[in-house]
Amino acid sequence: MIVNKKQVMSKKYIMIVVVCIVTGFIIGYSYNLSKDRRESGTITSAEYQKENVYRQQLIDQQERNKQLVDELSLLEGKLRQFEREVASEEQQYNDMLSEVNELRFLLGYLPAKGEGIRIQLEDGDYDPMSTNPNDYIIHESHLFKLINELKIAGAEGISINGKRLHANSYIICNGPVITIDGKQFPAPFVVEAIGNKDTLVQAIEITGGVVDQLLNDKINLTIEKRDQIALKSINGDA
Repeated sequence: MIVNKKQVMSKKYIMIVVVCIVTGFIIGYSYNLSKDRRESGTITSAEYQKENVYRQQLIDQQERNKQLVDELSLLEGKLRQFEREVASEEQQYNDMLSEVNELRFLLGYLPAKGEGIRIQLEDGDYDPMSTNPNDYIIHESHLFKLINELKIAGAEGISINGKRLHANSYIICNGPVITIDGKQFPAPFVVEAIGNKDTLVQAIEITGGVVDQLLNDKINLTIEKRDQIALKSINGDA
């Protein structure tokens, strides 16, 4: 759209300048022709008056040509300024759009793909000597520890058993199952996180970190690095 405006304005004023220059040339030619005839002694009084008229018209046209060239230069300057302002506004719009999409991605409103890790958690092996079955099952506290550590390590998106988590997600333990945002999931629990896979693994495997804590609570787990992990949006869109 900007290019078309520039072309239209430029063509319009260039045509005006060309017409004025041609008109000036015709007037100048007529003036020179009258001058030649006057010098040869063949010019009449009427023609002499015409010569003066041509001379004045030539002066006026030259002044008009100069004004048009100056006006054209001024308009082209304004057009260049307008183009710079529009380009700046377009850049601001693109930056804002990028920020909005990034926020939508982080909030889970957009599907996500990228490298990351896959962690599978299973209830601990049953111990007949234990009087409390809660000692070997996964609780929401275990998942909270893992998810928080992944977020701190820079995870850009996390899901549990395919359920995408968002800023207001809640997890509740109900015996052998957990409820995530109102939907129940049985063990084993598969946690997938998108982010730098090496960084994420190092963060959770650090000595005394969340993996050691889970193992101490008799939770069985496996960790895999993945080059490609796909997470659905919080609305279930793939």
